[in-house]
Amino acid sequence: MAQNIYDIPEFFSAYSQIPRQVHGLAGAPEWPRVQAMLPDLNNLRVVDLGCGFGWFSRWARENGAASALGIDLSENMIARARAGTADPMIEYRIADLEALVLPENSFDLAYSALAFHYVQDFGRLVRTIQRSLVAGGWLVFTIEHPILMAAAHPRWWADEDGRKTWPVNQYSVEGDRRTDWFAKGVLKYHRTMGTTLNTLIEAGFTIRHVEEFAPSAQQVQENPALAEEIERPMFLLISAQA
Repeated sequence: MAQNIYDIPEFFSAYSQIPRQVHGLAGAPEWPRVQAMLPDLNNLRVVDLGCGFGWFSRWARENGAASALGIDLSENMIARARAGTADPMIEYRIADLEALVLPENSFDLAYSALAFHYVQDFGRLVRTIQRSLVAGGWLVFTIEHPILMAAAHPRWWADEDGRKTWPVNQYSVEGDRRTDWFAKGVLKYHRTMGTTLNTLIEAGFTIRHVEEFAPSAQQVQENPALAEEIERPMFLLISAQA
């Protein structure tokens, strides 16, 4: 079973205050790029993996999706998602992505935001998703960029000109990495970009778009707190078709 940090009260309270939870999709700097990667949602059946507060599930319905199924391991997340949703065509379920079971040929789009790097057996998950999609169905997801995952969280040092330099520790050594983020020992799984892409290909997906996201100059100007994020890519954004 995956580590469930989100049902720790102190963690959940702190997590609930970050911009992407207070402001929803608009609070995620990568959202405009992710949105550009999505197919036309009209009449699509959507599964939202690691749905959190249900922001994407609701957005998908508002933008034409026929239905949305949101899945998350956390009881706190699902409770918050249900409390914020009145749409009968959105369903939320508690389930572990490590042991996920989905009906075959039942969805047109699988979406996930910043959840897959908590999954140890990525290959099993990807194969499950592939079988659940109709032919030509889409998988669009974001994860922490492997360069960020391999960095020494959260340390950095300054070079001789005072610029921040982010170290990368054993990038080629895949497996569990622990970091302190609102709680001690948060467990994530590091995979190289090559492993991530090849796992998708081996499961039968065709890669459609890959983006290594870092904030734009305009985003940094509007939110100076993002300035340090231009030193290395924050997230890896991927779209693929079954």
